[in-house]
This record gives sequence, structure tokens and C-alpha cells, in this order.
Amino acid sequence: MGARSSPGAGETIHAPVAHPGRGLVSCETSAVKTRSRTAPVLLPILLAGPILLAGCGESGASEAASSSSAAVEQTEAGAATESPAVDATTEDGDAEDGDAEAPDFPADTEADTADASADADVTVSDIRIGGHDGFDRVVFEVGGTGTPGWDVRYVDAATSQGSGDAVDVAGEAVLQVTLTGVGYPYATGVEEYAGPALTGAGTSAVTEVVYDATFEGTSVAFVGTAATNPFRVQLLENPTRVVLEVAHSG
Repeated sequence: MGARSSPGAGETIHAPVAHPGRGLVSCETSAVKTRSRTAPVLLPILLAGPILLAGCGESGASEAASSSSAAVEQTEAGAATESPAVDATTEDGDAEDGDAEAPDFPADTEADTADASADADVTVSDIRIGGHDGFDRVVFEVGGTGTPGWDVRYVDAATSQGSGDAVDVAGEAVLQVTLTGVGYPYATGVEEYAGPALTGAGTSAVTEVVYDATFEGTSVAFVGTAATNPFRVQLLENPTRVVLEVAHSG
């Protein structure tokens, strides 16, 4: 059998190198110049190669894990500092009934209707009015179960739903507000509004609000207005309120 040849003088072997003083921080290869009798030295170097490569792999994995951990911590920190959703309503004054500034009115003079929730059984407990920049607001607060529906529209004349008698309402036009999903006080446990007709200081579109009564699952109120102005209706909660807003003329 022929003798195994050794690397010749001047041949170059590429192997991983550990840098003194810094540990195994690099996986670069360095040229090792050998002589004709360097074969015994070459074997330990070749055997050490996988160890060095494994060390580099562990170091890279450690750096990747550290980077991933930092990213997770940063994400968690960002999530922790997010502000929770805030209810736009407040607990004091007229601000509780919504934004006091006039919004752009996506409104007209056509009837506005909405269905009551399936479990609705409410009673009107309070009515209030107020003037704002560009519109007047009428609030019907209710208590009980579920949320009411409504039918709000201009009518030729105000008549009581129970008797058909005429109802006097100041104003050039009349909005009839019919709330649905309504129950009698003895069923809902809520005392029904029994106040007088309302007129508000500072209102110009709304001239008067007259509460009629509850009859067969509906409650009716009449809102006198200075003209047939655009209006809109919305539901607010905590507490539950049906809010009518009538735009000022011009």
C-alpha cells in the first residue's frame, strides 16, 4: 500500500481560530502555513473545528434569543402603556348628554326611527333640554331593562295617544317623539316623569317640550320648534338616554 501523503510545504489549511483574550467570538477562518512534519498538529485542529463551530452556533442562538426577548419586552411595554378606551360621556352637568359643541348635522326633516332591543322594558324617568352652539338638545332618560326604540317625525298637530285630544305645544312646527319598548312604572320599578312642560333658557330651535304619557307600550312627547328644522336622534348609555338634537335655523 502506498504511504499517505502529508500536506506539502506552503499548503494552506483553513480552520476556525479562537482569538486570545476574547474567547470564541469569531467564526472566521485563518490561513495556517504548515511544514512537511505538521500532520500530528493538524489532527487536533481538525477535531477542534466542530467544537468551535458549535460554540459559534450557540453564541449566535444566544444573541438571537436575546434580541427576540428584547423585542417581546419592548412590545409588552408598549402594550402596557396604551390608554384604555374612555367613555365620551361624563357624570356632571349637560356634558353627560354628549358633546356640547355642534357637530356637522347628518340630518334632515324626514322621520328618524330605530327598533327597541328584544328585552326592552323601560320607563321615562327624566326629560331635560338645553341650547348649544348650532343646535338645541332634548334628552329623554329612561330606566329599566334593555334599550328603547323610537319614531321621531314632524306632525301636523299634537294629539294625545290615549284620548285623541289636542295637546297645546308652543311653536311653528311640532316633532312627535314616540318611544317604544316602554313599560308601566309598576312593571319596570321606575318612577315615570311627571314634570311640567319644559322651556329652556338659551334655546332657539326648541320652543317647548310637552310629555304626553305612556300607553300600550309606547311613551309620547311633543317638541315644539321654531320652524321645520333638520334633526337627528341617537342613543346614549350609562344611563340610557334617547337624545334629540334640532339644528338652529340658518
